[in-house]
Amino acid sequence: MSEGTMHQPAQRDRQDHQRAKRLHRVLVCAAAVPVMVIAAGCSSDSGSGGSAGKDTTGVGATTSADATAAPTVQAAAYKKLPEPCAVLSKKTLTDLVPEGAKSGKEGSSTDTASRGSCSWTSLDNNGVKGSQFRWLNVSLLRFDSSQTQGEGDKLAEAYYTKQVQEAQSVTGAKNTKSEPVSGAGDQATAVRYDLKKKEGAFKQQTVVARVENVVVTIDYNGAGLAGDKTPDADTLTKAAEKAVREAVAAVSSANGSGGGGGDAGTPSASASPSASPSKSAAKASPSASSDKKS
Repeated sequence: MSEGTMHQPAQRDRQDHQRAKRLHRVLVCAAAVPVMVIAAGCSSDSGSGGSAGKDTTGVGATTSADATAAPTVQAAAYKKLPEPCAVLSKKTLTDLVPEGAKSGKEGSSTDTASRGSCSWTSLDNNGVKGSQFRWLNVSLLRFDSSQTQGEGDKLAEAYYTKQVQEAQSVTGAKNTKSEPVSGAGDQATAVRYDLKKKEGAFKQQTVVARVENVVVTIDYNGAGLAGDKTPDADTLTKAAEKAVREAVAAVSSANGSGGGGGDAGTPSASASPSASPSKSAAKASPSASSDKKS
C-alpha cells in the first residue's frame, strides 16, 4: 500500500470529525432558537399580575387623560364694550367738564372690544378772579373667560380690588376717604383725597365699579387755580358717582339685555391686570393720577 493510500483514511477521519463538529453546532443553535422564543414569550407575560393592560407606547396614558373631562369655565357675560367717549350723557359731561364737554379725547387701544378710555379737560377762566379746572377720565377694561386664567368675572373682581387699593395708596395724598357706591354694577367704591400740586390744591375722586366681567374706572379731579376757590369735595364725589353709574349702564346696554355670551377658552388681550387704560389716559392731565404707585 502506497504512502498516499495510507493517508486517505486518516484524511477521511479528519473530514468526518469536522463534519460532525459542524453538525453539532447546527443542532445546538437550532435547539437554542425555540428556547429564546419561549423566553421571549414568557417575558411578555411576566408581570401581568401587576401591570396588566399597561400601554408602554404612551397611547394608553393619553386615552386615560382624555377620558377625564376638563373643568368647565363659565363664559364671560359681556363680550364687547361701548364707545368710551359716548358712555356719558351730554348733560353729565356739561356738569362735570362744562368747558370741555365736546372735547372728549379717546385713548389708543389695539383691542377696542377689551379696553377703551376717554378723557375731557375743562378750564373756566375767570380772568383776575382765577379759573376753575376740571379733568375727567373714563376707562373700561373687559376680561374674557379662559381655561388657563379662569372665569372673566373673577378676573375682573381681582382687578377691581387692585384698582381700589391703588387709589387708596397714592403718594402725597391727604384726607383719603373710601365709601361704597350703590347702583353701579356688582361692586363699586369711591375713593377721594386731597393732592397738593404746583398748580394748586386738587380734589381727586376715583370711582371703581365692576359689572360682570367689566371694570369701569372714573377719575375726576378739580382745582381752583390762580386764586380761585377750591371746589367742594362732596360735590365732585357725587358727580363722579353719577358718571360711573351711567358708564356701567352703557356697558350693559352695549351687550343687550342680560349681556352677550363670551367665548370661554378665548383669552382676551386685556386679561393682564397690569395694563390699565385709566392710567395711560390719566397721564394727559396735569392733575392726573401719575402720582399713583405703579
